[in-house]
Amino acid sequence: MSAHILLVEDESAIREMLRFALSSAGFEISEAEDSLAAQQCIDAAKPDLILLDWMLPGLSGVDFTKRLKSDEATQEIPIIMLTAKAEEDNKIKGFESGADDYITKPFSTRELLARIKAVLRRSQGEASENLVIGQLTLDPKSHRVTATDVVIDLGPTEYRLLKFFMSHQDRVYSRNQVLDQVWGSGVYVEDRTVDVHIRRLRKALEPHGLDAIIQTVRGAGYRCSAQS
Repeated sequence: MSAHILLVEDESAIREMLRFALSSAGFEISEAEDSLAAQQCIDAAKPDLILLDWMLPGLSGVDFTKRLKSDEATQEIPIIMLTAKAEEDNKIKGFESGADDYITKPFSTRELLARIKAVLRRSQGEASENLVIGQLTLDPKSHRVTATDVVIDLGPTEYRLLKFFMSHQDRVYSRNQVLDQVWGSGVYVEDRTVDVHIRRLRKALEPHGLDAIIQTVRGAGYRCSAQS
């Protein structure tokens, strides 16, 4: 069965070109010209991947990405952002919103198809593969966390925190970035709330000698690493 891609692009000429290229490559395509229409498409049939334009009328692609990634029903859908913005800070903003990849216009059909296939392959692998760091294993299918086969009891927020960190090992995230990724940008939570749940997560890992994998990086935030 071919993958279902939702194409969200307000320029009809670009949308037509992309539809032709993706259909020719064997993908099933749905189309939307803004975030509102895109949400309706998602509600009707959840896509396997979203190609999302940065600049959209109404809600921007970046803000729409944040909304999707903060909703449990849609947070696992991979998103590739399409944009004419090539500056480094805009790329960072795109990734911080939760986008899985980023491609700058103009781009070749060959490059786009390669990016799509890579993101689909990665997302499908993440959906089924366990996350492992040292003796700690997180099974996303059963929501079970174990340390050398001993089950660790975690609250829902601590589980989401651990899953996020184990999915992005050895990368440093600020409190605000963690809030956006774990709690969602549409929820008002004080950044110190992150500290509270980090302490609870470490306390749950401590009896297994694994609390040190969640590390504080002074002046920057937190990271998950097997290396001290």
